Amino acid sequence: MSLDVQAIREQFPILQQTAHGKPLVYLDNAATTQKPMAVIDAVDNYYRTQNSNVHRGAHYLGDLATAALEDARLSVARFLNAEREEVIWTKGTTESLNLVAYSFGGSQLNAGDEVLVSTLEHHANIVPWQQVCERTGATLKVIPLATDGSLDLSGIDNLLTGNTKILSIAHASNALGTLNPVAELIAKARKVGAYVVLDGAQAVSHFSVDVKALDCDFYAFSGHKIFGPTGIGVLYGKKELLNAMPPYQTGGEMIETVSFEKSTWNRLPYKFEAGTPHIAGTVGLGAALEWLMAQDREAIWEHEKALLAYATEKAKAFPGLRIIGDAEHKVGVLSFLIDNTHPSDVGTLLDQQGVAVRTGHHCTMPLMAALQIPGTVRASFAPYNTHADVDALFAGLEKIIKFL
Repeated sequence: MSLDVQAIREQFPILQQTAHGKPLVYLDNAATTQKPMAVIDAVDNYYRTQNSNVHRGAHYLGDLATAALEDARLSVARFLNAEREEVIWTKGTTESLNLVAYSFGGSQLNAGDEVLVSTLEHHANIVPWQQVCERTGATLKVIPLATDGSLDLSGIDNLLTGNTKILSIAHASNALGTLNPVAELIAKARKVGAYVVLDGAQAVSHFSVDVKALDCDFYAFSGHKIFGPTGIGVLYGKKELLNAMPPYQTGGEMIETVSFEKSTWNRLPYKFEAGTPHIAGTVGLGAALEWLMAQDREAIWEHEKALLAYATEKAKAFPGLRIIGDAEHKVGVLSFLIDNTHPSDVGTLLDQQGVAVRTGHHCTMPLMAALQIPGTVRASFAPYNTHADVDALFAGLEKIIKFL
């Protein structure tokens, strides 16, 4: 079944406007996605009719807000095929990964242990592990890159050993779009007794994710990359691990009892939710996931793959353009450079033509160093993008080449 892209576009009011007097062509979805009216209405309705703090209020609005937040948690649980108490609210993927690194990693790692990441990782899946390794005496090791932008797994059995305590890896690369073979890596990690953390920020909007089927220990994603609000994210964790982990932050909802002699912690999931949560954000994220689950996910995935194939074909035919990352399996990301131009110049000139892309190192400096480049121009696709959007990108690039 083909995707009715126009029907989807009509649900995103921001796409109906112009930029610099030109029709807006939004191709920066890997940085943040736009929001459908279902999400905008849900957040608006929360502030208009439900606004209150949650769990502790003994009044009507408090009950409404609490129900809205917990309904959103159930939406996340259905979305991931997780249990309700395994869904932790965070500010986003970055905080989720920090929570795992400092709470789980900090309590599990010792001198001689190893944490394995990959060259493709976002800084948020590198720096927390660096910090925890420095504190515990563990060692950070890295899976290298193949020439096509996929992971070089030829030496994986020498990297993933009995010393490996944690494997933390992106489900898909934000900079290149590479879709990593996480099922294969999880199976290998299980053989050596390693725990697995997946950064799902660039995966969940493109295709269905089942954490039980994957058998990962932790999974993190952000609301704003999956049609929801900014400032809200999710950490999934297996409940037996979450129960055993020390709190990441303290105060507010995560408290059970406090005395000057000792404090005790609330049950899951509240144990990791100190302070007042981003309630409107949870409501918006729940609405985003319900909206997405009501779509034909397979049709979305096929549509985005077709867009990427079309863009890749045009890129290969474009004089002086070099695709950065041409792995066989990718999500909808086209990263590239054009001879004798700087990525930021290309991005600025595309913007003047109404085409929004991302330029720079994409928070993947080690990856750019491995590729020996300063950064890339990145176009990234969502269900509301069209072949006409791709045409506009390359028409813009043609004008830029003539201008420069």
